[in-house]
Amino acid sequence: MLREVLKLLPPKLRGEPALSFPPALAARLFASGSSPDRWKEKPTSLEARWKDAAETVIIGGGCVGVSLAYHLAKAGMKDVVLLEKSELTAGSTWHAAGLTTYFHPGINLKKIHHYSIKLYEKLEEETGQAVGFHQPGSIRIASTPTRVDEFKYQMSRAGWHPTEQYLIGPERVQELLPLLNMEKVLAGLYNPGDGHIDPYLLTMALAAGARKYGAQLNYPVEVTNLKCRSDGTWEVETPHGTIQANRVVNTAGFWAREIGKMIGLQHPLIPVHHQYVITATVPEVKALKREMPVLRDLEGSYYLRQERDGLLFGPYENQEKMKLQESWVEHGVPPGFGKELFESDLDRIMDHIEAAMEMVPVLKKADIINVVAGPITYSPDILPMVGPHQSVRNYWVAIGFGYGIIHAGGIGKYLSDWILNGEPSFDLIELDPNRYGKWTTTQFTAAKARESYGFNNIVGYPKEERFAGRPTERVSGIYENLKSKCSMGFHAGWEQPHWFYKPGDDIGYKPSFRRTNWFEPVGREYSQVMEKVGVIDLTPFGKFSIKGSDSVRLLDRLFANVIPKVGFTNISHMLTPRGRVYAELTVSHLKQGEFLLVTGSGSELHDLRWIEEEAARGQYKTEITNVTEELGVLGVTGPYARKVLQKLTTEDLSDAAFSFLQSRDLKISDIPVTAVRISYTGELGWELYHRQKDSAPLYSTIMEAGQEEGIDNFGTYALNALRLEKAFRAWGAEMNCDTNPLEAGLNYFIKLNKPADFIGKQALKQIKEEELQRQLVYLTLETDNVDPEGNESVWYNNKVIGNTTSGSYSYSTQQSLAFAYVPVELSRVGQKLEVELLGKNYPATVLQEPLVMTEPTRTRLQKKGGSAKG
Repeated sequence: MLREVLKLLPPKLRGEPALSFPPALAARLFASGSSPDRWKEKPTSLEARWKDAAETVIIGGGCVGVSLAYHLAKAGMKDVVLLEKSELTAGSTWHAAGLTTYFHPGINLKKIHHYSIKLYEKLEEETGQAVGFHQPGSIRIASTPTRVDEFKYQMSRAGWHPTEQYLIGPERVQELLPLLNMEKVLAGLYNPGDGHIDPYLLTMALAAGARKYGAQLNYPVEVTNLKCRSDGTWEVETPHGTIQANRVVNTAGFWAREIGKMIGLQHPLIPVHHQYVITATVPEVKALKREMPVLRDLEGSYYLRQERDGLLFGPYENQEKMKLQESWVEHGVPPGFGKELFESDLDRIMDHIEAAMEMVPVLKKADIINVVAGPITYSPDILPMVGPHQSVRNYWVAIGFGYGIIHAGGIGKYLSDWILNGEPSFDLIELDPNRYGKWTTTQFTAAKARESYGFNNIVGYPKEERFAGRPTERVSGIYENLKSKCSMGFHAGWEQPHWFYKPGDDIGYKPSFRRTNWFEPVGREYSQVMEKVGVIDLTPFGKFSIKGSDSVRLLDRLFANVIPKVGFTNISHMLTPRGRVYAELTVSHLKQGEFLLVTGSGSELHDLRWIEEEAARGQYKTEITNVTEELGVLGVTGPYARKVLQKLTTEDLSDAAFSFLQSRDLKISDIPVTAVRISYTGELGWELYHRQKDSAPLYSTIMEAGQEEGIDNFGTYALNALRLEKAFRAWGAEMNCDTNPLEAGLNYFIKLNKPADFIGKQALKQIKEEELQRQLVYLTLETDNVDPEGNESVWYNNKVIGNTTSGSYSYSTQQSLAFAYVPVELSRVGQKLEVELLGKNYPATVLQEPLVMTEPTRTRLQKKGGSAKG
C-alpha cells in the first residue's frame, strides 16, 4: 500500500536537503532520457557590460521577476536590469508543481490567469526555448451538494469572461477522468485550457525573451543595500558596484522580507512547507489514450496530475498539521539557500493520501520516485502583493506568490503596463501591497498564512469571513461594548459590526449561498434606520488631514469635483490619467486651507499613496497626515437623529442652521467632535469624528439620550441595503479602475468646466465626445431565496451581455436589487433582462433610480409642495 511504500523511501527521496540539481525536474528529465546537466545554468551569467544606471532594477530572478523584465523590455523600456543573488529559478520557482488554470474566484485575477496561459502557449515560438506546456484541462470535483452550489455560484461569474468553463455532470467527469472512483462525484467544474508547465523551462524562455528585447539579467549578484535619494531615485548597492535606478521592483520571493528591511519595511510574508509526491509509471495511466486532466479534489484538499506515465500528487494540509518556516521570519533566510529542499513529513499528508487513493484507486499500487518539500511564500490572505508601496517613492513589489507560475505571465504584463502608463490597466486592489499596514504583525501573518493554507480548498461563500489572528490592534473605542452583541466583519485590520443579535436570533457566522441567519435581523436594522434612529461604528474609514499653503491647489489637481467652501463637505473622485475612477472620498473643508479627507477602510493606504505621490511630483507645500488610527467615527442616522443629538449640544442642528453636506466642530455632551451632515444610508444623519479615546463615552451618551426615540445599533449589511435603495454607488463595485465616471453615472460629481486641470480631465473630455459603449443600470430582480452579490452574468436573448456590480434585498419593496453594466442600447428604463444566480436565470427589469428617495430630496420636495413618496 502507498502508506507503507512511503515509509520505506530512502532519505534522498524523502525530500531531505538536496544540494545539487532539482530532483523534481531531474525526475522528469531522467524519465525521458535527458541529462540534467543540459539544463544547468553556467556558473555565472553576469553580463559583460555592467550598467551603473538603469530605468528599472528588478531584484529576484524567479519566474515573476524574469516575466517583468521580459514585459518591460518588450514594451520598449531601455535599461531594464534584473539582479539575482544566485541563479535564475532559485527559490520557489524551480520546485513548483507548475499548475496552470484559467479558474480563479477573483474577477480580475481571471484576467491574469488568462493572459498567462495565452502567453505560455506562444512563448516557445517567440523565444525558441521549449517550455514543456501541457493543456489537458482540469476538473474540480464536487462531492457534496454545497460544492455543487459553489460551482453554480462560480459559473454565474464566468459567463462574461473570455475563458471556457463548464459545469459538467458525473458522466462527463468519468469520460474525462476514467481512473476516478465515481461513488461520491456529483459534478465537476471543467476548464478545458488548463494544465501544467515546466517552471524551470518557462523561466528560461522568459529570460531568453527578456534578453532578446534588451533587458540585462545579472547573476550571481546580491543586493546588499538600497538607498532612496531625495528625488525619489535609488542607489542599489551590490558587491559589483552601485546602480542608480529610477525605480526598484522587489520580486525576491522568500528573500523579499530581507529586501524590505533594507528600507525599513516589514513585508508580511512567511514561507510555507508545501509537499508533493511523484510516482513512477502507473500502467493504467500509461494506457490512457490522452493525458488526463488535472484533478482537484476539493474535499480531499489536493491536486493530482499526470507526470509523464506516472502521477504527481500535492495536498494542502489543514492548519493544525501544516508547517511554517517561522525561523526565516525571525532570523532571515539562511545564507546560500537557493535550490535546497526541506525534509518531508509524510505523516502530515497521510489523510490526503488516503483520500486520493479512495478517489483514484490506481494510486494504491503506485511506486514513489520522489517527494518534494519546498518553501512557498504566503501573504496573510494567500494573495500576492503587487504594485507601488505607500510611504516609499518608486519602490514596487511583486511578492508573496502562493501560485507564482500561473500568475507570473499576467503579473509581469500588468505591472509593466502600470509602470509605463502611470496607472494599472485594470483594477486589482485585492493585490495592493498597501492593504496591509503597521497593524500586520508577524504573529498575525503566521496565523493567517496557516489559516489560508489550510483553507486552500474550503467552500468559497459570499460574504466570507475568516477568524484567525483576530482581533488585531485595530479595534475601535466601542469594540468591547459591541463584540458580544453582533457578528463582526474584518475590514483592513479593523473589526466592524455586520449585524446585531436580539434574543431568539440564530446567532454567529453561518455562511450560505442563499439567505441565511442574518437576513431577518438586517431587515430589522433597516426598519430601525428608516423609522427611528440607528448608530453605526464607522471608525474603519481611512482618514487624512491635509493642510498647508498649497492644499487647495493640490486637491484641485487631484479631484474632478470642485473644492468645497469652508464649513462644507462634498463627494469627490480621483481619476487616473486615462479617466478611470481611482478613488472616491468625502472632502470636508474644516478651516481655510485645512481639509479632512475620508475614504473606505480598504482604500486607506491605496488612496494615501496616490495623494502623496502627486504632492511629491508637483512639489506642493502641504502637510499630509494619516489620522485613521487617531479618529473614531460614529454615524447617527434616521428620522429621530436630529432630535437625539440636539439633546446633547447647544449647537443648532435644524435644517436651516445645519444643512445637508455642512461640516462643523461642536461638542456633544462636552466631547469635541467634527460633525458632518452626511449619511451613506441616504437618511437624515451625521457622521461624528472624534478622538478614539472618546468613542466609548460618546457612544454611551448618545445611546442613553436616544432611549425615548428607541435608538439602537445597526451594521454594514443594513447600510448596504439602504445605500442600494438610494442608488448610491460604491467604490470597488460600481466604480474603480475598470470604469470611467460617465458610464458609472457620476456626472453630477465631475466638473469638466472647473479651471483646474485635474488628473484625467483631458481623457474624460475625449470620452465624453465619444459614444459610451456601456452604461450602469439599476435593476429589480424576481428571485426566491437568493439575492445578487455582484459580478453575476447578465443575459439577454440567451447571450451574456454584461455583469452586475453589487446587489442586495430591498426590505422596503421586498424584491432584489442590483447595479449592472450593460450595453447602452439595453439600458433604457423598462428593459427586460435576466441575471444568473446559482445556475438559474432570474427575470430583471431596468428601473428608474432611485428606488427610495434620499431624505434631503424628500425634504426639498416637501418644501416645494411636491410628492416625496418613494
